[in-house]
Amino acid sequence: MRISRVAARLAVGTTAAAMATTAVAAPAQAATTAFGTRSLAAVLTADTSGFDRNSRDFDVLTAAVLAVLQAKPDSPVEVLTDGSAPLTAFVPNDHAFRELVRDLTHARTLPGERTAFDAVAGLGVDTVEDVLLYHVVPGATIDRKAALKADGVELSTALGATVEVDVKRCWYGRQVRLVDADTSDRDARVVRYDLNKGNRQIGHAVDRVLRPIDLP
Repeated sequence: MRISRVAARLAVGTTAAAMATTAVAAPAQAATTAFGTRSLAAVLTADTSGFDRNSRDFDVLTAAVLAVLQAKPDSPVEVLTDGSAPLTAFVPNDHAFRELVRDLTHARTLPGERTAFDAVAGLGVDTVEDVLLYHVVPGATIDRKAALKADGVELSTALGATVEVDVKRCWYGRQVRLVDADTSDRDARVVRYDLNKGNRQIGHAVDRVLRPIDLP
């Protein structure tokens, strides 16, 4: 599928999802238990290495957030810079974005991080903004402990569409997966918990980019 067609489908699909969805309450950790006000944006931008070969960090995501805020300073994505606003973000690592681009382009090999970012940016700033907002659960500081108890809960995202928490038992205990709108691809798995722990904004790294529409 051509990237331009993907962008068009995402743009239409995310708008429809945001209009049609009914908000579902998140299992929020009490805001008073997270006193810190360091923002997730501060955590992301602390890594100044840029695009590299470390697929477990967040270079593509950071570049995408900065690109949206540069183009649209008043974007709702700006909430990631306000550490006083409680939220939970599921943050795709670089491998997740590389997998997304390989899937969209039907390439045989994973692209590099720079190539992955260029392809994502090519979807258009509005589409990138929608995808980023689909990863943010506003008003709720959901730590690892709360997430593991949230099996079956639907989280209302900043986009409006929901993501369902699916907790599975595995060889090392329990694993949190996120069921997005794409039924034809593997669900994202949380691979690292409690980024920015102790603050009102908390993040969990995921190994796939959440998709707000069902892509073939």
